[in-house]
Formats: sequence, structure tokens, C-alpha cells
Amino acid sequence: MTPNMTGSQQKSSLQQQIDENLKRVYDEALKERIPDHFLQLLAQLREKETGQ
Repeated sequence: MTPNMTGSQQKSSLQQQIDENLKRVYDEALKERIPDHFLQLLAQLREKETGQ
């Protein structure tokens, strides 16, 4: 941020940086592999639901 920026411009720039970082972290989380343990738990829940 430059010293000549107004308060609203600084806030807008800061908000844009926050938005970009949150989006990057969210996108990275979506690409992560689901752990095998969670997949096993989901399979157990499905079996329990279909068994009722």
C-alpha cells in the first residue's frame, strides 16, 4: 500500500488481498485427497443406511 492511498483504498486493497488468499487456501483444500479412514467411515454409514 502506498502512503498516498486513502483509507477506503487501503481497505479495498487489503480486502482484495484477503479475498485472494482465502480463495487460494480454499482451492488448495479442494484438491487434497480424502483420507482413507474418512472414506471407510462413509462406506460404513452407507451400509448402515441401506441395511435399515
